[in-house]
Amino acid sequence: MNNKPEVVMVGLGYIGLPTAALVAQNKVQVHGVDINPAVVETINAGKIHIVEPELDQAVETAVKQGYLKAATTPVEANTYLIVVPTPFKDKNEPDISFVQSATEAVIPLLKEDDLYIIESTSPIGTTERMMALIFEKRPELKDKIHIAYCPERVLPGNVMYELVNNDRVIGGVDSASTNKAVEFYAQFIQGKLHKTNARTAEMCKLVENSSRDVQIAFANELSLICDKADINVWELIELANKHPRVNILQPGCGVGGHCIAVDPYFIVADYPMESKIIGTAREINNYKSFWCAEKIKSTKMEFELKHGRKPSIALMGLAFKPNIDDLRESPAKYIAQKVLQNSNDEEYFIVEPNIKSHKVFKLTDVEKAVKEADIIAFLVAHDEFKKVQVPKDKIVLDFCNVG
Repeated sequence: MNNKPEVVMVGLGYIGLPTAALVAQNKVQVHGVDINPAVVETINAGKIHIVEPELDQAVETAVKQGYLKAATTPVEANTYLIVVPTPFKDKNEPDISFVQSATEAVIPLLKEDDLYIIESTSPIGTTERMMALIFEKRPELKDKIHIAYCPERVLPGNVMYELVNNDRVIGGVDSASTNKAVEFYAQFIQGKLHKTNARTAEMCKLVENSSRDVQIAFANELSLICDKADINVWELIELANKHPRVNILQPGCGVGGHCIAVDPYFIVADYPMESKIIGTAREINNYKSFWCAEKIKSTKMEFELKHGRKPSIALMGLAFKPNIDDLRESPAKYIAQKVLQNSNDEEYFIVEPNIKSHKVFKLTDVEKAVKEADIIAFLVAHDEFKKVQVPKDKIVLDFCNVG
């Protein structure tokens, strides 16, 4: 077996590690890079540091067979994938410093005919900016390497299946780069590979998640209206969706995750005057989290006035969506923080069955929380919560239709 890696994967998080495992499953040598030594050590032991179905077995097999190795620095290969976070410095300025740092780390290793791909969600024009950076430092490579952008579009909890089966949009800085990237992904992906240019591919990723955000905002706005109108929003949406051309999404306690809750800002930051609906949707979904926290607070005060004592409160869920351990941009986590900031010696039970511990919250198991709490606020519709029998004497605030 050739031990020289064919692919360098910079970033071994929720997307990078599954992608690295997928490529390695196809008996391609992968050198994974992460700045966290603990992550590197965990992967090289054949284990994983995140929760994702089927990923543990894929990584264990790839490491045992010698096709996947992790390190804190990159090495020379033929293909380089940049799969690092792109957070916000604030709500107005996307931070592409991780993409730039990852790019700078591989620039000395690049050689003629290599393929460089960004998968990280990025502002429009990022691929071209990284191309300029590469050629600034390595002018002899101009027109001699292939540069492309290919955003991921997977659902946490089903990543290993969707990486293989979902269509992908692939945009190069020129047609040769697009074709080279398509050839690479065609080895591992069964979904259709759609060719475009880098700027359109970047925008496509942002538009997909902004569209979802707008649709969720409509549902969340409905939930606010229905609360005032004394209408069951879940029943209303179910009935409205009986119309053959209506498909309203389900409301929740906000929108989280590193995609839908963040990507619209990439558009709003660059095109503030043109992105009115997109910007307003973000405001609505952020407000829904605040509203849920206020609803818990007012329910707590009503209980105290009625019973003459402080209630105990269970906050059910911290993840940004059901059945995962990912707390990034989680509205449930925000609500828990907001509620605890305004606490006045009430007893709280924080429940998140998908993580073992948290550095801020003391976690409680489901059964204890439901048994001992006076007020139960469902923030995430985890499967474990749907199985719980809640006593009739409990006050239930169901923000996510646990049922």
